[in-house]
Amino acid sequence: MPVRTRIWRRRPITLTPLIDVIFLLLLFFMLSSTFTRFAEVPLQNAGGGAAPGPRPIFLQLGPEAFRLNGAPVGDADLIDALTALRPDKGEPTTLLVTLSEVVTSQRLIDLLVMLRPVPWLAVSVLG
Repeated sequence: MPVRTRIWRRRPITLTPLIDVIFLLLLFFMLSSTFTRFAEVPLQNAGGGAAPGPRPIFLQLGPEAFRLNGAPVGDADLIDALTALRPDKGEPTTLLVTLSEVVTSQRLIDLLVMLRPVPWLAVSVLG
């Protein structure tokens, strides 16, 4: 009795599954990465030693109110009050910001965004 052996034919490689995998990887990396930068807030640490120049302005940031050089100031009046305290029109002025214990980070970011359009103000956050 003759034995019939099966002849194995080599299948051609299909690229459809490979293309699907590449598409899924591309889709994953596109969705998991960001291509735009979010709003950046410049932040300086308060340095040691005093530099010659105008006296700094002190701002205490509370959860709902500001105290500018010890006087309470509303959110809407902050820029006007800072402009009135600017000692010299030619030099940049340092604003030292201290935080009360219950201030959230979002409140600090809101303050920094509010102060961003003031070009003559150098903001330093005291820790």
